[in-house]
Amino acid sequence: MELLKFLNIDENSRVPKYQQIIDSIIHNILQGNLKIDQKIPSINMFSEEFYLSRDTVEKAYSILKERKIITSIRGKGFYISRTKLISKVNILFLVNKLSSYKLRIYNHFVDKIGTNSHTDLDIYHCDETLFLNLLEKNKSAYDYYVIMPHFKTDTLKHVTLPEKVSKAIKQIPSEKLIILDNIKENIDKNLVQIYQDFENDIYEALNKGLDKIKKYDKIMLVYPEKAVYPYPRRIQHGFRKFCIEHQLDFEILDKIYDEMILKKGDLFITIEEEDLVNLVKRKREYGYVLGEDIGIISYNDTPLKELLGITVISTDFKAMGETAAEMILNKAKGKVKVPFNFIDRASL
Repeated sequence: MELLKFLNIDENSRVPKYQQIIDSIIHNILQGNLKIDQKIPSINMFSEEFYLSRDTVEKAYSILKERKIITSIRGKGFYISRTKLISKVNILFLVNKLSSYKLRIYNHFVDKIGTNSHTDLDIYHCDETLFLNLLEKNKSAYDYYVIMPHFKTDTLKHVTLPEKVSKAIKQIPSEKLIILDNIKENIDKNLVQIYQDFENDIYEALNKGLDKIKKYDKIMLVYPEKAVYPYPRRIQHGFRKFCIEHQLDFEILDKIYDEMILKKGDLFITIEEEDLVNLVKRKREYGYVLGEDIGIISYNDTPLKELLGITVISTDFKAMGETAAEMILNKAKGKVKVPFNFIDRASL
């Protein structure tokens, strides 16, 4: 087979022979010598050509199959199955939903991790079954698994790690796993965790804006109880803690209703974009001045909110994505809390 001339095994190298096979095949894919769907030598042919044991070649091919670099067709042989990759580091990035700020985390991660890697993005929509299927499908195929754990129950309540998901994640070697955005206590201390502290973040951020918040008569958190993508209830806990500590009149609403009554002196904290839009529309119907008659604080910053002058409380998405990449590049371990900011604008 002609392509055997491209493959190289160094008898004097200290690198194990099976790893040399893997590296040689990947190198030739990168060089363009091996193309997708191209047939490669059989285990026996490779073994005989380079005077290697059949077990050594079989181990290399098994790892290449797990990483989905090659595939086997019964009775026909082995073939190259993907060529876009194949960088030295292959990463699966699993997010619970495709929102603007999740994409910002992903984009900053990809920019920081550099060109010497390939990152696949998959969305599991907070669905436990879909997540488990994705993990099973891609088991052992990647060097790293970056996971944002946000799931929903049958009643659309938020849960961090359902039991089956927790068991599945534990099957991933800790050195390959990065938990992002949402933390789970009492799991392997050696895991990389880059996280928001949903309860304390909102509590501390609101404290930074306390002087302005106190001018309002009533503060309302608009927390969707049954969202398709539910939010951690710890947001509510932090909000309640802040209001009770400062003896503020407060209420938790499910959404901004079409005919909601607004009063001067109301302050709203919105989480979903739809509620923010509906609130601004309702404010206009009343003729109220934003930041004077009523106030708005929005959760999670976006360029549009900055343009419109909406005060926000928000995690640093850039820092989250870049920190995850840096910890992979530096092979670091441990927990890192991402900064959470109060950004004062005209709406407060």
